[in-house]
Amino acid sequence: MELIAVSPAGRQIIERYAASGFRVSGTVYPGPVLVFPDRTMLWPAAALTAESLAPVVEHGGVELLLLGLGRRMAPVAAGLRVWLKASGVSLEPMDTGAACRTYNVLLAEDRRVAAALLPPV
Repeated sequence: MELIAVSPAGRQIIERYAASGFRVSGTVYPGPVLVFPDRTMLWPAAALTAESLAPVVEHGGVELLLLGLGRRMAPVAAGLRVWLKASGVSLEPMDTGAACRTYNVLLAEDRRVAAALLPPV
C-alpha cells in the first residue's frame, strides 16, 4: 500500500508497505525493518525477544515503539513489555498498516517514536 506523508527533510518516512517489504524515504528494504526518525535498518526478527529489539534500546531516545505484526494482532510476551518499559520504551503492538500510518503521524508531530515492522503477509 502506498502512503502519502509530509515530514521535515532528513526524516525516515514510510512510503510503502507490502508482503515483499517496505520503502522508506526512497529506499526499498526486503523483509522486516526497524525504522527510527534518523535511520532505517533491516530487522532479523525471527522471534520477538529482547535480543531482537535491543537495537531500539541501544538507539536511545525512543519513548514509543510501534510493533507492526503483519496483518493481524498477536499477543506480546509480558516479559518483553516489562523489559522495554524498564528501558524507558512503551510498546504498542498493532497490524503493520496501522503501525506504518501511526509512525508517520507521530514523526510529523516530532514525537520520539520508532517502528519494528513485519511485512503484512
